[in-house]
Amino acid sequence: MPALYLALSLETAVQEASREYPFKIEPCILCSYEVDCADIADLRTDAGRSEYGASLADLSSPWESDAQERKEPASWLLARRLIARAIAGILVPSFAPGATHRDENLVLWKWSERPPHQVRVFDPGGRLPRDQRSWE
Repeated sequence: MPALYLALSLETAVQEASREYPFKIEPCILCSYEVDCADIADLRTDAGRSEYGASLADLSSPWESDAQERKEPASWLLARRLIARAIAGILVPSFAPGATHRDENLVLWKWSERPPHQVRVFDPGGRLPRDQRSWE
């Protein structure tokens, strides 16, 4: 399922982007977003995880290796349960190498350009590409 995965800080974004390469970062574009989104489950604390029936093991499950082995990752099962409860996304701790308790992410399954799930790229100078022709 499509998901928009956003770090809550620049430092966390760099850690997440360089997950496979701890001392280097693949070429990428980092940008900021303006988010005004309802229906978010906050899974950053024990209390929040308990409220939504989630665990740190669910959130940190090795989804790539599970998917390659044709097993449904625990985090995907959790996402399905939350979506069934009309949850649009989750706030979660980062599990990137070197992450601390301050490193957090917002993962959205439902977003659009309008409320109640509004996400817009912050590009006041118009410097980001508008379509694929910019990349050719």
